[in-house]
Amino acid sequence: MSKYFSLEGRILACTGLALAVGTTLPWLGIYLGLGPRLSWIAGLLLGVILIIVLIRLALSPLTTTLKSLQNGLLNFRDGDFSISLVPPRDVELQQITNLYNEIGEHLRRERAHIYQRELLLDTVIQSSPQALILVDQSEHIIYSNSSAKKLLNEGRPIQGLLLQKLLPNSPKEIASAIEHWEDGLFNYSDSNGTHSMHIGNSTFVLNAHKHRLIVLREMTKELTRAEVEVWKKVIRLISHELNNSLAPISSLAHSGKMLIAKPDKSAALEKVFDIIAERCKHLTEFTQGYASFAKLPPPSCREVNWRELIERIAPLQEFSLKGGLPEHPGYFDPIQIEQALLNLIKNSREAGSNSLDIELAISTDGLGQKLVITDRGCGMSEKILQQALLPFFSTKEQGVGLGLALCREIIDAHGGRIQLLNRNGGGLQITLWLPWAAEPTPKG
Repeated sequence: MSKYFSLEGRILACTGLALAVGTTLPWLGIYLGLGPRLSWIAGLLLGVILIIVLIRLALSPLTTTLKSLQNGLLNFRDGDFSISLVPPRDVELQQITNLYNEIGEHLRRERAHIYQRELLLDTVIQSSPQALILVDQSEHIIYSNSSAKKLLNEGRPIQGLLLQKLLPNSPKEIASAIEHWEDGLFNYSDSNGTHSMHIGNSTFVLNAHKHRLIVLREMTKELTRAEVEVWKKVIRLISHELNNSLAPISSLAHSGKMLIAKPDKSAALEKVFDIIAERCKHLTEFTQGYASFAKLPPPSCREVNWRELIERIAPLQEFSLKGGLPEHPGYFDPIQIEQALLNLIKNSREAGSNSLDIELAISTDGLGQKLVITDRGCGMSEKILQQALLPFFSTKEQGVGLGLALCREIIDAHGGRIQLLNRNGGGLQITLWLPWAAEPTPKG
């Protein structure tokens, strides 16, 4: 019957058949001598039972299909899209099951597509030279790539570990930067030598929970390539400056030689010598800047009174002292550190910072001495921040790029480290860290 009637038609047919039977049975009972009252009661009961049975039989395909749909939707909820329903013979139910099967097939294709994209993305991330760490709000590492495992845990898995338990196994400079959410360029040393690392932190919300993404980029090779380019640039610059001075000097020397043979040309000859002296002075100043960088002597470390250091710097550059001074004297080369501080304070002022916003904070602990200079200047872009410590790199039109590079050389020679960070709200923070037992680093 389900083949020729719709579900609604079968229910109506069963109801009509049951009513017909129910009205016929009382007359049959009267004919058999059961009495009118008893015949009508019996006929009514039998009619009701017959209606229930027939409707149940008519609805059987519907209940079966609904049960299958329920099981299929439960599988959807569990992420299983592999089950398809067998279409029943009813046209209406066929439409429902066909729609379910189409949705299941679509979800299967979508999941396969997403899985392929996730696999591709994971392959790219795992092969990336940048170390990536994803940390949830409870400080557990929920994702990392191969570079992060190699850098922070000697290649061992770190997923599921607490970030704080992982940091003691990492280089101390990187561990400190991660712990304090610092962004910028850092130097660290291991058995393979000295490395430069750029660290970036960002936060985002995933599944209604806050997550932190830490990206660590090895900059040693990039800086080495940049240094080669810088050396090419400085060679061109020196050649240009020498030619600009030597060519007129040669010409003036020839003119002076001609003037010597002529009487009453002493004034012109004096002017020639003045110009030659001026060009020689320019060349001397130009080369002295490079000589101070190339011939930096090893630091002569001794105990230094912090108050005396501040009093020597204060008349030369305006700044504010943040906090008090340590009671324990410092230990470093006072001439070199004084030069580094003067260069950094001068850079802060030239970056547009008000002198009142340039602050120097000094602190010490059992490991070393920390000098922090902060300003409210223009700061640095990420690209400039990655190259700021390179020799001869400068964003100034007339700059030669020796200030920060000289500071880096001084701090490295003391066995310390220098860090450049952009501040929230604008400006730059430069941290100089010096160990107590400074061992001069030989210049290569």
